[in-house]
Amino acid sequence: MDTQHPTTLLEAVRHFSDKDVCHQHMVQVKWPDGKVVCPCCGSDHIGEIRSRRMFQCKVKECRKQFSAKVGTIFEDSPLGLDRWFVAVWLIANAKNGISSHELGRALGVTQKTAWHMLHRIRLAMQTGTFRKLKGEVEVDETAIGGKAGNMHAAVRRRRIKGTGNVGKVLVQGMLERGGNVMCEVVPNTRRKTLDPNVRAVVEPGSTVYTDAIPSYRSLRDEYVHQVIDHAKCYVEGRVHTNGIENFWSLLKRMLNGTYISVRDWHLFRYLDEEAFRFNARKTTDGNRFAEVMDSVVGRRLQYKELIGKCAAQ
Repeated sequence: MDTQHPTTLLEAVRHFSDKDVCHQHMVQVKWPDGKVVCPCCGSDHIGEIRSRRMFQCKVKECRKQFSAKVGTIFEDSPLGLDRWFVAVWLIANAKNGISSHELGRALGVTQKTAWHMLHRIRLAMQTGTFRKLKGEVEVDETAIGGKAGNMHAAVRRRRIKGTGNVGKVLVQGMLERGGNVMCEVVPNTRRKTLDPNVRAVVEPGSTVYTDAIPSYRSLRDEYVHQVIDHAKCYVEGRVHTNGIENFWSLLKRMLNGTYISVRDWHLFRYLDEEAFRFNARKTTDGNRFAEVMDSVVGRRLQYKELIGKCAAQ
């Protein structure tokens, strides 16, 4: 069983250049107890086809052949795990993300293939259910979208139909000081939208810091709600939202500097990516890679689903 754990990109590239090592690593991730199970019938009476790095169910009624990729984000991909593992390492540890063009050049695949790979990996980077935020929690919203001053006049006339956040996507974020951040796309900044989101994520009795937006006023019934009015100042003792503002800065640096243009309907995937790296900021590159790999099982994202063809059919 593979016991080596790369700690740098150079070590990872060397380590996973051996396809047998990749296969053993994937088997360990897929079946951590060492018992290989058929994905079709659930039997553990399995034989191994070593020459092809495949398995075959020994049950007479089944006899299905399968690889360790089945039931993971790598399923049905013709690319070897040596390329996949390097891609996972790069996106998990690149502070500002990595574009599909850059990944495609690095791996020797097309931009289209690299784009699909990155979105599959982002699916594994989605944070599942974990404990509610507690203690001191900062809550804020931001608008994601192109700057009117950078648009061509014709595009600006077509897209900008008002002032403020019109034409942009709104994102709500919650940050536990010293801990994790959670964020999601929201349709508006009304109380009926923002207030329930806070109650679903933040443990009652916690101290919640927000700006002066009226949508959070009703939080005082379950939380210690403190407000900082940015029209007057940005910090009053411990009352501020600078932590979540820092996360917005990192997010927009990634979106504007690396990905340049992100479709509205894919934005939540990029939020998952940045939130994952932020929440794992105190760990090592190797541990971030391992954390993503621990989440590749049981998830799958087909290309037709990614581009919306499933809904159109």
